[in-house]
Amino acid sequence: MPLKPDQVRTSADAKKIVAERGLTHVKVGVFDMDGILRGKYMGRDKFFSALESGFGFCDVVLGWDSNDQLYDNVKYTGWHTAYPDAFVRVIPESCRELPEEDNALFFLSEFVDKAEEICPRGVLRRVIDKANRMGFEPYSAVEYEFFVFEETPHSIREKNYRNLKPLTPGFFGYSVLRNSVHADFYNELLAFCEEMNFGLEGLHTETGAGVLEAAIRVDKTLESADKGALFKTFTKVFCQRRGLMATFMAKWSKDWPGQSGHLHVSLKDAKGKGAFHDPKGRFSMSPLMESFVAGQQALMPELLAMVSPTVNSYTRLIPGFWAPTNATWGVENRTTALRVIPGSQKSQRVEYRIAAADQNPYLALAVALGSGLWGIENKLKLGEPIQGNAYDQKHPAKLSLPSTLWESAQRLKGSKAARELFGDNFVEHYAATREWEERESRKHISDWQLARYFEII
Repeated sequence: MPLKPDQVRTSADAKKIVAERGLTHVKVGVFDMDGILRGKYMGRDKFFSALESGFGFCDVVLGWDSNDQLYDNVKYTGWHTAYPDAFVRVIPESCRELPEEDNALFFLSEFVDKAEEICPRGVLRRVIDKANRMGFEPYSAVEYEFFVFEETPHSIREKNYRNLKPLTPGFFGYSVLRNSVHADFYNELLAFCEEMNFGLEGLHTETGAGVLEAAIRVDKTLESADKGALFKTFTKVFCQRRGLMATFMAKWSKDWPGQSGHLHVSLKDAKGKGAFHDPKGRFSMSPLMESFVAGQQALMPELLAMVSPTVNSYTRLIPGFWAPTNATWGVENRTTALRVIPGSQKSQRVEYRIAAADQNPYLALAVALGSGLWGIENKLKLGEPIQGNAYDQKHPAKLSLPSTLWESAQRLKGSKAARELFGDNFVEHYAATREWEERESRKHISDWQLARYFEII
């Protein structure tokens, strides 16, 4: 029987499925610091060679921003190193169908050797290795909100991103009317996600014009991050091939709610049992889960730059828009940054609600998991949960979150825990990239500034 993509586990399997399909080229890709997929088509013989010994990928993809502008403040790569190739390994088990490319296949890759220290997937993998050494297997699931427009990459630029036409008008969350009228779009997207092995357990309208929320099925955390990152990329592909556009900006307009990227995290012990559930604990939380959540809460202000990575991220973190502004926790409380969800041994988990859709899922999950493991290691005690509306209450200063990307980058650089969890080289490189991002934003004059100052000031 011919191999299916989800049956590929080894380099030999990868070669077999490519040969069976008679492919002359394979698509490969690697995720950069912003969670953007960079890749190319690779000839069959070159791909077979890469499966055995890796291949070179210009390390500029770790040294430029989302607009291909070169960082001027990083040590790892730059004009001073002349942008050499970095070695990349192909991940055979990441093999995926490309449903709209006529029998073609896609394979993920990741950086190795020195570049692995700052590779986002490598950062998450090291945190997962830490969890494994502590006797746990982490599981996670990612939810994304995204707006869909009846626009193209050309039309949005011609309109200067104004007066865009959403797929549907008005506020209408959980609408059966909308998903019935647009049933073809929904069903095609659901089938597309299944074929690409990032299947959804839920898809519905959110509150806003043309906004949807997709919940990706739970999986082991590395696979969960792969699925989240690929979902963002290929949902955009899916939409653009249909004359539509999807955006995962944290907040694209002041008139509409922001877009979340909530992370659900849990641990299983060596016997495969849920480590967060204890029917005798408060809210069914095990002592281990309490320390895990306490670690997430304690480190959230220090690690926010890895979860809220853009200048735009911080326009979402304001009271009253379903996005927390302090490192708070509660039980089934959607006004807090951490939402404990009581349940069974199988379903007990914590939702990391501070994250937005603009996240790099590898780094966001590295934070959500790594900070929790830090809490377990340090036997942290969890305080009392927030009752009611967290926005209307005063919280200790230590729970205040940075309000700008620049401030977040400084907190990350100064975090001893971040350096322990992710390594000095990653922290220095990533913080520098966020400083660059903030500096770039200061070069530009916004419509708000023109309207406020042009005539009056």
